[in-house]
Amino acid sequence: MVRRILILLLLLGAAAAATWALWPKPPEVETARIDRRAIAVTIDEEGKSRIREIFTVSAPIAGQLLRLNLHAGDQVTEGTSVVASIRPVEPDLLDARSRKVAEAAIEAARAGVDLANAQLQQAEAQLTFLEGELGRATKLVAQGTISERAYEKATLDVAVARAEAESARANLMVRRRELERAQAALIEGGSSAQSCCVEVMAPASGEILRVLTESEQVVQAGTALVEIGDSADLEIVAELLSRDAVRISAGAAASVEGWGGKPIEARVSRIDPAAITKVSALGIEEQRVPVVLKLLGEADDRRRLGHDFRVLVRIVAWHGDNLRAVPLALFSARAMAGRCSPSRPAGRGCARSRSASTTPTSPRCSMASTRAIR
Repeated sequence: MVRRILILLLLLGAAAAATWALWPKPPEVETARIDRRAIAVTIDEEGKSRIREIFTVSAPIAGQLLRLNLHAGDQVTEGTSVVASIRPVEPDLLDARSRKVAEAAIEAARAGVDLANAQLQQAEAQLTFLEGELGRATKLVAQGTISERAYEKATLDVAVARAEAESARANLMVRRRELERAQAALIEGGSSAQSCCVEVMAPASGEILRVLTESEQVVQAGTALVEIGDSADLEIVAELLSRDAVRISAGAAASVEGWGGKPIEARVSRIDPAAITKVSALGIEEQRVPVVLKLLGEADDRRRLGHDFRVLVRIVAWHGDNLRAVPLALFSARAMAGRCSPSRPAGRGCARSRSASTTPTSPRCSMASTRAIR
């Protein structure tokens, strides 16, 4: 008898355990309180930070750029800091033929100098002789020995000889300069120190953002060297879809997030009037409108935010105060997957759905995602 009772108890326990294990468990539900609060609709888009005014320093002349001693992040002062130094370009190398031509030109120039020197000596000797003749003619004309015409002829000869001497002297100077020019053609690069360099000064105070040309090299006029900007003068630019850009206006509130620090308050300062065509990652052409945001608050709150940093922009397109706020999870597709129980506790919300046709379906709700309404 006792044995049968024990077996019966064991069977009843096993049945109870199986029933408990197979009994459907109630799904976990998420609850939230519905209350009145401020609600805002935002347009979220990726953007980047940029310095409002960037100065690109370029080479003013063509020449040999000396290696820059500046690096990104170095501070510079307007009109005081030397950004770069440019010296004249070294002369080209001469091959054997060009060297022979240059040496022959030097010899010809030297011969021209000797010829001009001889012509000058001849002119000076002629002038000395005629000046002596003029002195004797002056005495003779005073005594009445020679005529006035002979005296005038002697005076004219001296004037002509003096002009010829000056011409010969000028010709000698020309020949000497031609010799110097011919000798300069044989000057090799680095044979003499450059006495002059053009120093390029910083056009504005700030810091070096990028060094575009660092190594020593030959540059042409207009070659970009460095970029200078003030990192404290930042703004944010985001490219919104054109359908989103029409929903906002200048002065709209915004916030900058996702840059690694605390959210920064901002305000829309400018919306470009023209859109640009961009290709998305899926290869779809999109019309996007650049929107510029002005950062608010203290500069110390964003001192680690630099130029061209990626950020997340949230622009307020609409907002309202003292509105009834219902969690979005209540209206999710999952929340509309199950039927509402007619015996649900009072005070609970239920999402009701309709089919694609005009015929209403039975009310549905998901207890797993329905939130309590109190």
